[in-house]
Amino acid sequence: MQLPRWFRRRRVGFGSRPVTWQGWLLTVLAVGGAIGVLAGMRGSSSRFPIAIVILVAYAIVARLAGGAEAEAPEPAAPIEVREDERIPPRARPAPRVERRAPSGPPALVVEHLTKRFGDRVAVDDVSFTIAGGEVFGFLGPNGAGKTTTVRTLGTLVAPTSGSAVVAGIPLEPGNGVAIRQRIAIMPEAPGLYLRLTVAENLEFFAGLYGVQNMHERIGEALDSVNLGARANDPCGSLSKGLRQRVGLARALLNDPAIVFLDEPTSGLDPVATREVHELIDRLRERGVTVFLTTHRLEEAERLCDRVAILNTSLRSIGRPDELRDRLFTKTLIVRTRAPLPAPEQLLTGVPGVDSWSSNRDGVYELAVSDAAVAAPAVARALVGAGSDILSLGEERHSLEEVYLELIDDDVEARR
Repeated sequence: MQLPRWFRRRRVGFGSRPVTWQGWLLTVLAVGGAIGVLAGMRGSSSRFPIAIVILVAYAIVARLAGGAEAEAPEPAAPIEVREDERIPPRARPAPRVERRAPSGPPALVVEHLTKRFGDRVAVDDVSFTIAGGEVFGFLGPNGAGKTTTVRTLGTLVAPTSGSAVVAGIPLEPGNGVAIRQRIAIMPEAPGLYLRLTVAENLEFFAGLYGVQNMHERIGEALDSVNLGARANDPCGSLSKGLRQRVGLARALLNDPAIVFLDEPTSGLDPVATREVHELIDRLRERGVTVFLTTHRLEEAERLCDRVAILNTSLRSIGRPDELRDRLFTKTLIVRTRAPLPAPEQLLTGVPGVDSWSSNRDGVYELAVSDAAVAAPAVARALVGAGSDILSLGEERHSLEEVYLELIDDDVEARR
């Protein structure tokens, strides 16, 4: 027999404690009944056995009503191994994933957004649009205005000027509650109550959100971050990585259309970081829009459909490959076994090659307009001249190089 969860097993001590009005009512009746029997049957030898029977019956009902059961449903995934017992996998570069551009109505439209604090300009005339289901990276140095932008779009602070539409709702003072019901914000520090269990934390925040079918939503959120087996653990006993995942579960309670993640992998080890990345990928698959602020440029390149680079004002926006093409000339690097006898004659006039240079023997840098056209033509020309090619490939500039090219000063130090 399994009654509704009126009680919960105590984390400290023995027995169960009531957590609903039904549990409290049953407790009052049991204690009152036992006291009434002891007081009303003075002199009777059976009063103590009757009182004990009442209390034992109460304990059995408390056990059946949730006191000995886990608060969350059984996890769909295998029971998790603690982080300190895991052996991190061998480091390997993140795979490059070709994704289709998100389509459909925009989830977020920002036009000329500006925020000033007194004489200081935190965000200056920023405009961008994010499609539904897109993972959008927001990059910039400390003090560039990233968190201020998130707080403004999350209705925590009012913009000085400009406008925005968040999850289809205009960013106006009267729409704050409606917007907050459609979004979720996870700050870098999750802000959990460490003496409460994982499930109790989520119950508290689900109550603030006014979540319907609370226990069902909590179970789904915990399963999505693979924490179903840890529902009854106090948050103070969890590692930072697991607390971060509890924060992510909390952000998913109200089934948001847009999730703002502020440095979600800050301070996490490689295993926990990978799990957060996998969760973001699953959110993308579900059509949830993710607004990601991060200092980890390789993380942005791995996860984001597009990135925006902010330094108070918006410096650039687009796919990482687009930003590379805007800032850097495409270059082929050719290595040959021996120096070319007459490289100026051999390389000049090859289709797609605009210019070439060589800083050391056998290594040539070719500026090209289209690598797909130039690379085969260069290979044919070198082989036809009898040169042995050791390698031929396109030089790829990292997102870090793009970032450093666009961010050339320390905003925070100047203030």
